[in-house]
Amino acid sequence: MKISALKYSVVLLSTLLPCITDAKEVLMAFSQDIPPYIFQKHSKGIEIDIIAAALAYKGHTLKPLYFPLGRVPIAFTNKLVSAAMGDMGVDLESQGGFYGDPAVIYDNVFITLKSRAISIEKPNDLDLLNVVSFQGADKRYPKWLKKVQEEDRFYGISDQLTQVKLLHYGRYDVVLSDRYIFRFFVKQMNLMNVLEVHEVDEHKFTSPNPDDYRPVFRDKKIRDDFNLGLSKLKESGEFDKIYDNYMNL
Repeated sequence: MKISALKYSVVLLSTLLPCITDAKEVLMAFSQDIPPYIFQKHSKGIEIDIIAAALAYKGHTLKPLYFPLGRVPIAFTNKLVSAAMGDMGVDLESQGGFYGDPAVIYDNVFITLKSRAISIEKPNDLDLLNVVSFQGADKRYPKWLKKVQEEDRFYGISDQLTQVKLLHYGRYDVVLSDRYIFRFFVKQMNLMNVLEVHEVDEHKFTSPNPDDYRPVFRDKKIRDDFNLGLSKLKESGEFDKIYDNYMNL
């Protein structure tokens, strides 16, 4: 019995060994704080938790490295990391990147103070308006922001709490942000009682394109392992549980 058990253990170990040796640490470039998707201080958040869990399905471990949002693709291009949370409008396939399936999809909208009664239905409606947004938005939405950027009316900043403040202080007319990120920071400001929060209007100007939010990997096999893990997360319901955990904060 002892010999049989030993043989079984050896066979089992030889079966698992390729999976163990193939497991790698994935150094991935993420933006600095984008709650509820990324909490830099604790290396947690919807996006980080989903990507970490998807990679773990095949034994890989995620190690986040944080940059200003606009420098995420630069970090990948300069080979400072082995993966990036997204390309911010820069083609990383030409830099040896393999695109994975999107872990999250940001639902970006234009946001204005309701008291301003601003209507945004076409690019020309942004004429004479100052827009603050996440870095790289001008590259992602050139149809809407090219003229704004050329006329120096666009301000890209990775700190999205500042975007909310700039709108409420009247420094900028329009915020371009994911609606959940904006609502999260408004809720935080209400809790902190740091300024008077006003009602806002959301102006939907585009349908989210999943291709805009695909993570990029330097290793094709790790990309494939990630995609498999992500599909398993969705099948099991764990994907939705991660979202719900943060949306109820």
